[in-house]
Amino acid sequence: MSLKSSSTRYGSVAITIHWLTALAILGMLISGLSAGNTSDPQTEFALLRGHAVMGSVIGVLTLFRIIWWVFIDRRPADQVGMSRAQALASHVVHYGLYVVVLVLVSSGLATVISTGANLQLFGAAPLPLPNFELAPPFTVHAILAWLLIVLLIGHIGAALYHQFVKRDRLLARMGWGR
Repeated sequence: MSLKSSSTRYGSVAITIHWLTALAILGMLISGLSAGNTSDPQTEFALLRGHAVMGSVIGVLTLFRIIWWVFIDRRPADQVGMSRAQALASHVVHYGLYVVVLVLVSSGLATVISTGANLQLFGAAPLPLPNFELAPPFTVHAILAWLLIVLLIGHIGAALYHQFVKRDRLLARMGWGR
């Protein structure tokens, strides 16, 4: 498989970034929701430390992905047979995911820094953690986390629809099957 994308299939770099980001986002959603629902301070601390580190990794991967598309590679053409509405929805969801992920990373960093939790999460200050809900960037972060879930449901739902209802082997473009 080529490093760069062809007109019909993503290249190995794009595929690797996609699936690494997908796994990291899944971990982020689980750790963020779990941290928000635990009453044990040590569990919350451990979850949030991993959440913060993983968020930074996702931010770097997303920026690299954007740089990859803008300067090095080109995305494959839209799937053959897609209507204009489907193609538009696909582009809106994909670009929406990039924007939401980058704002989530930024609002997460702003929340951690503005509350001083960065000092606690990385060992320079004692617990307890601050009340994140009092930090204005946290409100943005929480709202966008739910928007991310909605966009992911649309993204995954559309991919599964193409793969199993339309049977146009869309997932092969992203490395699953031929």
